[in-house]
Amino acid sequence: MKKLNESYIEIKKSKFIGLIYEVHSEEDVNEIIESLKKEHKKARHIVFAYKIDGKEKSHADKEPSGTTRGLLDIIKMKDLNHTLIVVIRYFGGTLLGSGPLTRTYTKCAALLVKE
Repeated sequence: MKKLNESYIEIKKSKFIGLIYEVHSEEDVNEIIESLKKEHKKARHIVFAYKIDGKEKSHADKEPSGTTRGLLDIIKMKDLNHTLIVVIRYFGGTLLGSGPLTRTYTKCAALLVKE
């Protein structure tokens, strides 16, 4: 488990922290997510997606359906493997709506893999 990069976006007082990790098992993913939950107790949502060989999964952590699909899309588009992308959201008090929320999660993930 190795953190490869970080990103940060602030939109309408909501803070989005993006993290990308090299992972080799679902146990690695679970350890990282549990650790982040402890570290970011006040975060409203911790969403993630990963690909390990043939296994792909995303988790929206109570965000509206489809708003976090961009995380897995970025992994697929960049042809990444053994990769976990996490975005931690601190709610700023203003609902963003599903369109802006989807774009923000996707942009946060894209910043992590920029060359």
